[in-house]
Amino acid sequence: MAPSWNQRVRRLLLSFALIGLLLRAEPAISGLEEVIVVAKPSVVAVGTYKATDNPRFGFRGSGFVVGEGNLVVTNAHVLPELNPTGEIARTLAVVVPTGGDESARLRSATLLGVDRAHDLALLRINGTPLPALALATDAPAREGMAVAIMGFPIGGALGFTPVTHRGIVASITAIALPVPGADKLSAKAIRQLRSGSFDIYQLDATAYPGNSGGPVLDAQTGQVVAVINMVLVKGSKESAITHPSGISYAIPVRFVDDLIKGR
Repeated sequence: MAPSWNQRVRRLLLSFALIGLLLRAEPAISGLEEVIVVAKPSVVAVGTYKATDNPRFGFRGSGFVVGEGNLVVTNAHVLPELNPTGEIARTLAVVVPTGGDESARLRSATLLGVDRAHDLALLRINGTPLPALALATDAPAREGMAVAIMGFPIGGALGFTPVTHRGIVASITAIALPVPGADKLSAKAIRQLRSGSFDIYQLDATAYPGNSGGPVLDAQTGQVVAVINMVLVKGSKESAITHPSGISYAIPVRFVDDLIKGR
C-alpha cells in the first residue's frame, strides 16, 4: 500500500530535521580542543624535591589528578628508588601547570598506594584541591577509538606545560608474553606470570619516556580510559626522542579504580 500524503509529509520533515542536525554537527577536532582545555589543569609533573639540588625539582614522569582533587595517579616506575629501609629516599613532589610563582606551583606529595603488578601508584598532594579527571570505568576502550595522550614528553626541557598527542587504540592484547627460554625469565616476568595475564592497550600514538604515568583520554568525552605505561623504543633510549616509534602501551583505567578503592 502506498504511503498516505500525511506519512509522506512526516517522512519529509524527518529528513529535513536529520539534515539540519548533520549541518549543525561540529567537526571532531572541536571536541578534542575542548577536551584539551578541560584536561590540562589536571595533568601534573611528578618528581622529587630537595632544596639543595639544582634544579630543586627532579622530574621523573607525568601524572593526573583524580578523586576529590587531592589524589594523583602515575606509574609505579616513576617513583624514586627505595632506601635500605624500604622507604622513598627523597621527598615526592608535583608541579602544577598553572600561572603564578614557582612556590605556588610546587606541591609536596605522599605515597598512598602502589600496584606494582599493573605499574600504578597513587599519591596525595597538599594544598587546594585541583580539577579532577573522570575515569571511564563504565566504558572500556575499544579498538579504533580516538584517544589523546597528555603529559610531559621531554620533561622540563621545554617547561612544565602539558603536551597533547592524538591517536587511536590500535590493539587490545595480553601483556604477559611467552619467553624463548628459562634463561630469559626475569624476576619481573616471573611475578607477572604468577599474577596472571591482563589486557593492555597498544596505541598508535607518539609518546616519549616522559609521558609515563600520563592519562589516555577519550578524545570525545575527555574521560580517562588508560594510563601511559611504556613506549616501544627502537635502539637506544635517546633514539626514542629523535626517532619515536609511534607505538605506546597503556594500562586500562579499571586498575586505577581498583587502586583508589583499595587505599
